[in-house]
Amino acid sequence: MLPTMTREAARRFGDATAYVAPAGWPLSFEDLDRVSNEVATGLARQGLGPGDVLALVLPPGPEYLLAYLAAAKLGAITTGVNDRLAPAERDAVIGLAGPRLVLAAPGLAPTTDAEVVEVEAGTSVADTVAALRVADGEIAEPAPDPDRAVAIVFTSGTTGLPKGALYTNRQLAFITRTDVGDAWGGGTRSLSGTSFAHLGFMTKLAGNLQRGSTTFILTRWRAHDALELLERERMATVAGVPTQLALMLRDPDFDRFDLESVRFIMVGGGPVTPGLAEEARARFDAALATRYSCTEAGIGLGTTFDDPAEDAVMSVGRPHAAVDLALLDEDDRPVTGGAVGQVCLRSPAVMAGYWRDPEATRAAFTADGFVRTGDLGWLDEQGRLRLVGRSKEMYVRGGYNVYPVEVEAVLSEHPAVGAVAVVPRPDDVMGEIGVAVVVSRPGSTPPSLEDLRAFARERVAAYKLPEAVAVLDALPLTAGEKIDRAALRRVLGTIEAP
Repeated sequence: MLPTMTREAARRFGDATAYVAPAGWPLSFEDLDRVSNEVATGLARQGLGPGDVLALVLPPGPEYLLAYLAAAKLGAITTGVNDRLAPAERDAVIGLAGPRLVLAAPGLAPTTDAEVVEVEAGTSVADTVAALRVADGEIAEPAPDPDRAVAIVFTSGTTGLPKGALYTNRQLAFITRTDVGDAWGGGTRSLSGTSFAHLGFMTKLAGNLQRGSTTFILTRWRAHDALELLERERMATVAGVPTQLALMLRDPDFDRFDLESVRFIMVGGGPVTPGLAEEARARFDAALATRYSCTEAGIGLGTTFDDPAEDAVMSVGRPHAAVDLALLDEDDRPVTGGAVGQVCLRSPAVMAGYWRDPEATRAAFTADGFVRTGDLGWLDEQGRLRLVGRSKEMYVRGGYNVYPVEVEAVLSEHPAVGAVAVVPRPDDVMGEIGVAVVVSRPGSTPPSLEDLRAFARERVAAYKLPEAVAVLDALPLTAGEKIDRAALRRVLGTIEAP
């Protein structure tokens, strides 16, 4: 479907700007179609064809975008490798993907038997992806096939080797219809906030083309840079994960920016704490909504900007149309009465399976087709899903289950807390206890353990209260700008938590 959408967007929107490179030069909708044709011809001459895998070890930019569109025109499968991964992590993803060809930025070439082509960042449309462009060739584009594989999106792999979620034209078409419907146009200016290797870019590119949006690409997301773009381009929507939203609000120059154009805040990738939601609404003077999904599910749940304000606080809303939600226990039986269960989703957007891993694919799905997200949650009386964390993040203290997200939501409202994460630590008596890892607000004295426990005691059961505290300058983040809890556990092995 991407080739068809690219051509139609070029016909409808012509020389309107589709993307703005990190260096500031524009790429029109006509450019996307024409240059991706030229890149496709070059890729074909490198031996890439239908069903082959093209791996992109590139930062967010026009080069990644054009290569993805070009591969789709050949019927090839694209996988992105987050350029922020360590060399060993990049090599692991490449090994799992088994690409025919790798395009890599200078200094990012992986260890692989596949052919590697180095691709430098362009300075204009004229020289972007110059190493591969062939202007006088013809593309042997395969016939449309809804079941043709298009993209492999790798999971973060924070608890083991990453797995590649495979998406076909069928899933991408459903995601686009859900996001955009049948209408063309209506797009506005926005900025890219995550790696192009992530689900949000790989599965939603067609929707951006259909909207006719102008997207400003950030090679590296930084709060100050994002705020500058929001102000300069008079953008109406702020979008990102909760960590990104918090970092913008913590920017020391936040109040100096003119952000009157911002009307909406869209947050995905995790629950929004009450304190963060309230502060974001007040300081941006904008409505806030949430989105929830996972790499394997494609789409999931959300709130709308018209929903009551409390819907977006520690809730990820209700399922989108055609999405089925189930909360299941360890035996795949539905939980009832507000009990916590694993969040499982079923829809036409769910991945086709894990790339080259039938055993993991079987384990990922229930007998009736629900994909297991690994998240835990419960339904409130209004039918809203409230997340309490990952199943692998839960710990057991003295026989009681503790969900870190619940505790973090309360501790985050402490006036001296800028950011907080709760992670378990082994204990000879209780089995595990919670350690609150805190980043204090600028100008505030870091809270003591007694401060935190006293603050939370009326709202959190005693067994859930942290029993140690560690203060850091910043919480470690994954390549997807989420809290890296595995790294925190390693950090706790090297610092003293009084």
